[in-house]
Amino acid sequence: MKSVLIIGMGKFGHHLCDSMVQLGNELMIVDEREEVMEDLISKVTSVRIGDCTNEEVLRSLGVSNFDICCVCIGSNFQSSLEITSLLKELGARYVISKANRDVHAKFLLRNGADEVIYPNRDIAKRLAVRLSANHVFDYIQLTEEYAIYEIPVMKAWVGGSIREIDFRAKYKVNIIGIKTDDKTEFIAEPDYRFDGREHLMIMGRKEDVNKILKHL
Repeated sequence: MKSVLIIGMGKFGHHLCDSMVQLGNELMIVDEREEVMEDLISKVTSVRIGDCTNEEVLRSLGVSNFDICCVCIGSNFQSSLEITSLLKELGARYVISKANRDVHAKFLLRNGADEVIYPNRDIAKRLAVRLSANHVFDYIQLTEEYAIYEIPVMKAWVGGSIREIDFRAKYKVNIIGIKTDDKTEFIAEPDYRFDGREHLMIMGRKEDVNKILKHL
């Protein structure tokens, strides 16, 4: 469990808040508009109303006490930049800021952000990969080289076990999960035998995974 400060409760801030609460974290949320936080009051630890570009408002939040501070303002880059910089000046441990453009990300990183996220860009890339490939059900990019893919079982694998197929040696990928209709098993036993109905969560270099996709 972590203590998290989320500044800016637009659509992305709302989704982040809901997900963080479900995972058991303690949250303080802040926005200038009380009405955008009304549905979250019962879910979070604390709700504050204020303009976080004002140093005194930000100082009153005790930002150094949080494990993570998230700046989720997407419509006003100037405000996002000011708040990011102030958070670091006031001793924030780790600052994550939302960006819509590469140039914004560069300025945010130069002004104190420890990490910059691109929700719209990342979702678009993830969807593009899934739609472009016939046999990719989900996709999560980890780095420029590595990603996680959800794929079906190759016909040649049906009846064989993970140990017998020897994925790491033959295909240079790791199976990190096996997904069936009712559950996902993240600790795959070496003797597990495929019946052809599973989806595999595999992690590897994109070029190695693409070789598998050509045979599905």
